[in-house]
Amino acid sequence: MTRVVVPVRYPLSKHSRATLESAIDTAKERDAALTVLHVNLYQNGKRVSRADLKRATERAFGTVPHARYVVRRGFLVEETILDEVAAEEADVVVIGSKQMGRWRRMLQKVVDEPDIDEYLRRNLDCEVVTVEAE
Repeated sequence: MTRVVVPVRYPLSKHSRATLESAIDTAKERDAALTVLHVNLYQNGKRVSRADLKRATERAFGTVPHARYVVRRGFLVEETILDEVAAEEADVVVIGSKQMGRWRRMLQKVVDEPDIDEYLRRNLDCEVVTVEAE
């Protein structure tokens, strides 16, 4: 089955809602399983549970078929997302434009790659969909 991964903030921000809505639509169009991912940062000390993430998603969008809710802990959001995408062997990653901007800044410090979108596609081996929040 095709797998779509979407990283979101909790509580769901306006941008996270737009990204999540796009990911839900993408999963429905492709008859795919959806992984909704939130990263608890070690340095924040805040802990979001899978149940919290599921409740917030279902409050905003109703029951999402074939959805899985994952909360990971990490120091860097972007690195934790990349690890999860690789572990899931995701076919599609749906990220917000703000998240893409953070990935660009992080990766430009590490690699001399002018086309970050291409770098992510090559290294994630999946389709990357960027959502512009209104």
